[in-house]
Amino acid sequence: MRRSMIAAALLLSASLAQAQVPPTLDKIKANGSIAVAYRESSIPFSYLGADAQPVGFGWEICGKVVEQVKKTLGRPDLKVTTQAVTSQNRIPLLQNGTIDIECGSTTNNSERGKQVAFAINYFYTGTRFLIRAESPIKGLADLKGKKVVSTTGTTNYQVLRKLNAEQNLGFELLSAKDHAESALLVQQQRADAFGMDDILLYGLRASAANPAELAVVGEAIQVEPYAIMLRRDDPAFKKLVDETLTALIKSGEFEALYKKWFQSPIPPKGINLGAPMSKELQDNLKALSDKPAM
Repeated sequence: MRRSMIAAALLLSASLAQAQVPPTLDKIKANGSIAVAYRESSIPFSYLGADAQPVGFGWEICGKVVEQVKKTLGRPDLKVTTQAVTSQNRIPLLQNGTIDIECGSTTNNSERGKQVAFAINYFYTGTRFLIRAESPIKGLADLKGKKVVSTTGTTNYQVLRKLNAEQNLGFELLSAKDHAESALLVQQQRADAFGMDDILLYGLRASAANPAELAVVGEAIQVEPYAIMLRRDDPAFKKLVDETLTALIKSGEFEALYKKWFQSPIPPKGINLGAPMSKELQDNLKALSDKPAM
């Protein structure tokens, strides 16, 4: 009962904070700036490149949204400010107006939909495991007695905790502050496996000092969509973002960006992730849906 009351209080507090933020386009126009959030290690969606500046698939799409905001507001001089966010603080910082948009690796699900809004889904992924290449772990069934890490504030951590309890899998679940730290625990053999969205694991493996030392294993536990995150109850801004994505998709530019970041050499090491477009994403490029995972 106490836990439910605390959760309800936090949700109410977040809702009140968001209620004090004006509609996003009005806020941007009044401030003369748009605040764009990025992730520091969500390869290839949003991460820091060799020059310590954000790059990535999601980051480029955010840039297209910013261009459209400038046109809509008639403000070619609009200032763009950037803000690094984590799995833990991305939603609160959006709700309180610190950031206006987040283009990273955020799962669009029903629970988050009570706090924020999402644009058209732009990727689909499932939870798998990053391990050291010599490890005998092949999937969930091999985790008994092992240490499994996942990043705090992610749906993956919640899914793994639930599965561990419901199926009595018998692994110790650790938490880390971000994806880079989670991967480091595996590399240092302080954890046996890192459970996370498979595409992020491929990116982390590709950026490791020695990618051959790591492997991504297991069947996808669940498939969930990623989407650009926006404030709730702001139909004008959601419409602008959705229309920007729709235009990119219909012009073929979205597919070109996908090939650039998932099927071509990418910074900082010029490694090709070799990740073909999933059937779920191909279908959504036709459906243009923002349907959340349950």
